[in-house]
Amino acid sequence: MDSIVISTAYITLGQMLKEAGIIDTGGMAKWYLSEYVVFVNDEEENRRGKKLVPGDIVTLEDGTKFQIVAK
Repeated sequence: MDSIVISTAYITLGQMLKEAGIIDTGGMAKWYLSEYVVFVNDEEENRRGKKLVPGDIVTLEDGTKFQIVAK
């Protein structure tokens, strides 16, 4: 499981996908979430503005997992 370290209270799902290198630009988030299944804490999520906080786990369609961690 990879970690995404944040220094703020939260990061949006779209920003997290960009930070993880899954997408190249923030604008691609809407497309990515419409084409691929993404889970946040084992619940399907398709909102790019979903706020992720430390402790949240994001799972991509291929099984790759990322945990949000506070700096």
